[in-house]
Amino acid sequence: MRKRRFFVQLIAIIFAICLYLPILQAEDHPPININTALSEELMQLKGIGPKKATAITEYREKHGPFKMPEDLMKVPGIGPKTFEANKNRITVNVE
Repeated sequence: MRKRRFFVQLIAIIFAICLYLPILQAEDHPPININTALSEELMQLKGIGPKKATAITEYREKHGPFKMPEDLMKVPGIGPKTFEANKNRITVNVE
């Protein structure tokens, strides 16, 4: 009985850690404003290297500021997978 109770408590602890881990990780990385970020800042996003960071800044210069985070997918080379991986880390606030 004691082993079973210990096992249930262990599972509950593991579940709680898994549930709160994304929240804890998000606090380590403040959101990146894709309207004002430099290429170096944009490269902190998942799947964004030098080429895509340059594409984002060039798109922004040509078309103006992004109105909503989903507009990032209008940049050539950035699709739904890249957006989904970063949607909680980007913002479009006008400063």
